[in-house]
Amino acid sequence: MGLLEDGLRAVGIEEEKILPLAEKMEVYIKEIAECNSAFNLTNTSDHDELVTRHILDSLAAYLPIRDFLKERQAALEGAADKDGLTIGDIGSGGGLPGIPLACAFPEVSFTLVERMSKRCGFLEKCVSVLNLSNVQVLENQAEFVTPKSFDIVTFRAFRPLERKMTKKLLRLRKEGGILAAYKAKMENITAEMEGIQDLTGGYRVIELHVPGLEDSERNLVIV
Repeated sequence: MGLLEDGLRAVGIEEEKILPLAEKMEVYIKEIAECNSAFNLTNTSDHDELVTRHILDSLAAYLPIRDFLKERQAALEGAADKDGLTIGDIGSGGGLPGIPLACAFPEVSFTLVERMSKRCGFLEKCVSVLNLSNVQVLENQAEFVTPKSFDIVTFRAFRPLERKMTKKLLRLRKEGGILAAYKAKMENITAEMEGIQDLTGGYRVIELHVPGLEDSERNLVIV
């Protein structure tokens, strides 16, 4: 597990979390590799590519998400209607980034939203195998999910943030919540966000460093 453990350390995972998290991720990787051909979950079944391109890519946002959760928790202290913190992974597919993040943040409630029934079956299996009591799988389309459900809405997909999709995602944020979209090149982000600036009211970009993908530009767009 050297590649995985070293990568987890590089993205900022605390030392005491690394070994148990790496063990869960190895189980998850095995599930993906075994089911990939049937469910079309990722573009590779190679172990090391799954580690770098999917597990570590998902967890590269660990520190900014951790920092927001701490700020959110502090802001909600004393609120009469305070619930536990929630993250919604929209269009979860094979569970990326939702499952790696849920394993890294066991104190946070996650909802993996996926419209395809067969992929939901895979997600349910992973939740069971990994014993993730903080995760539920919701078979639904984003537009039918209850508005204002999540403190953080995550979205990791290789398609633009166009107007229709952005409206769907933004309506799922709780008051004071954020959309955290995994994106690639900054030039593409700038072009996409210019087209929806009237919807977002501003955004910021956090550069992500993915171990093993130093030549690939990765960013997290926070709205």
